[in-house]
Amino acid sequence: MDRFFKLKENGTNVRTEIIAGITTFMTMAYILFVNNLFLGPNGAGIPSDGVFFATCVGAGLITILMGLFVNIPIALAPGMGLNAYFMTVVLSSGGKITWEAALGAVFISGIIFLILTVTKIRQLLIVAIPQSIKSAITVGIGLFIASIGLKLSNLIAVNLSGVEDPTKTVGGSSLNFTLGDFVHSHEVQLTLIGLILIAVLMALRVKGALLIGIVATTLIGIPMGVTSTSGLTEAAWFPNLSDLAVGKLDLGAAFKLGLFEIVFVFTFVELFDTFGTLVGTATRAGLMKDKEKSEKMIGKAMLVDAVGVSSGAVLGTSTITSYIESTAGVAEGGRTGLTAVTTGILFLLSLFIAPLAGVVPGAATAPALIIVGVLMMSQVKNIEWDDFLYAFPAFVTIVLMPFTGSIANGISAGIVSYVILAIFHNLVAKNKVKIHWLMWILAVIVLCRYIFIGAE
Repeated sequence: MDRFFKLKENGTNVRTEIIAGITTFMTMAYILFVNNLFLGPNGAGIPSDGVFFATCVGAGLITILMGLFVNIPIALAPGMGLNAYFMTVVLSSGGKITWEAALGAVFISGIIFLILTVTKIRQLLIVAIPQSIKSAITVGIGLFIASIGLKLSNLIAVNLSGVEDPTKTVGGSSLNFTLGDFVHSHEVQLTLIGLILIAVLMALRVKGALLIGIVATTLIGIPMGVTSTSGLTEAAWFPNLSDLAVGKLDLGAAFKLGLFEIVFVFTFVELFDTFGTLVGTATRAGLMKDKEKSEKMIGKAMLVDAVGVSSGAVLGTSTITSYIESTAGVAEGGRTGLTAVTTGILFLLSLFIAPLAGVVPGAATAPALIIVGVLMMSQVKNIEWDDFLYAFPAFVTIVLMPFTGSIANGISAGIVSYVILAIFHNLVAKNKVKIHWLMWILAVIVLCRYIFIGAE
């Protein structure tokens, strides 16, 4: 095992990797239940058992493949945001686009990714994007994942003032972020307990601090009424395999309906989300120090990711993609594919331990996500803040991720703003800066995407 995963070479061991894998699983296990809200009968219309099976098996197999083939600690599962878009596509079509046709569109986007990866176009992103923006991607993802934790726990609340109809879009002046209810909300109180506990353990350099914190917070939540154990006796422990969505994608309908816009959005968002997650997580794990090795590693990871997209569609779920929650496992010391394999096995076992996975409340995983945000902020020191040509693109990359809830939006803004500033810089300054040809193409694609299609 040490020889296969190169544990000593990466400064880790079996115990650390397994703890890291369990931690990653616990921080992203929510997808097992949340995915059904978007894709299930009350969402896109896929049978609940089919969604659960596809989520467990898809996340499990592709994550294990990532661990064995690429040997990096990154887990994959149906992407949040992309599953919401999938549901929107089906529901807003008025019955014209079925969930089977939408799965066909997801499959096509996966094939496009496969082609872009094999031709090494996706890998060129590593070379094309300036270092400051790549560092900003890591920082932005850190803030993004911390914001997920803050919202998941209700530590941050949103108030609307001066708005008669709360269903309408409101301007920034009417949107107020405030602290949650610390006095009456047991969920917020439990999150604070977990946050302090994990922070203390991290400060004392205790191994497995995140996992210990999640488990301890879950147990503390039982007498507080936040952790519910009713699912352990009420839910079924064995999966129902009678109503699956495996192989029910409809490629014919996808081509006939001309779902170009839908395929493009899936492809666009997945392109930048995956790139950001892979670079951010790999950087935090210290795997991006060797340029040649890192480019090869990211290329192989993108290949697995592309396979995951199409495989997910065949199994019956929306786009399977790399998860930023993988950084929780990295924070626990995960450095190799053994972390990913551990997470993948747990996803497969979830077919039989779903009630147990459902016991962990959001208030127990939220503190871990917030702490991960702290750890990923360290990359901010590598941004050239003294040079506005790089500082501004880095800034918009960072702030748009948490504020718009999209990694793709942040990277898109960083690319376009850098190209614009670099053009004017080269027109005036004697010391010209290089604009990689791929940056020109990406800038044009980004502008066309937002002008003609809009945000996701």
